[in-house]
Amino acid sequence: MDAHVDLWTGQLPGLDPDVEGITVRMQVLTRYLERRREAVLAEYGLQLWEFKTLHMLRRGGTPYRETPGGLAKQLGMSAAALTNRLDALERRGFIERAHDRDDRRKVVATLTPTGSDLWERAIGQIVKVEEELIHQLPAADRTRLDDLLRQLVLVTEKDS
Repeated sequence: MDAHVDLWTGQLPGLDPDVEGITVRMQVLTRYLERRREAVLAEYGLQLWEFKTLHMLRRGGTPYRETPGGLAKQLGMSAAALTNRLDALERRGFIERAHDRDDRRKVVATLTPTGSDLWERAIGQIVKVEEELIHQLPAADRTRLDDLLRQLVLVTEKDS
């Protein structure tokens, strides 16, 4: 990365080497974590889209259920595209769909015990991957990095 920054600061007068170094390093770390997460998911026979859908169901808390419209919104996709995902997850036994008890016009997707167990095992391994990387830094540096990244994220949230 240092050679990359040196190369481009020599080619682009006025390029801030700190900005280039930080952004390129963040991209490298993001790609690294994505590759490692996908490798973990592959061990569990999951694709990233399957995991994300199970993750959205799980994050709502017990009883781990949501309407397809709510899931589509959380995942930033159309309801039609989500229907295909839910079909596939239901065939694999990870979710069940049923009419809402209070409003029979609504359908809800519910995480099955099989889906919940799979999610728990996969997320446990993903957390280990993340910890292995981040724990390369001393605790005080981790806290400082978290604070600095929080500041940058807050700036992006103002622009969103």
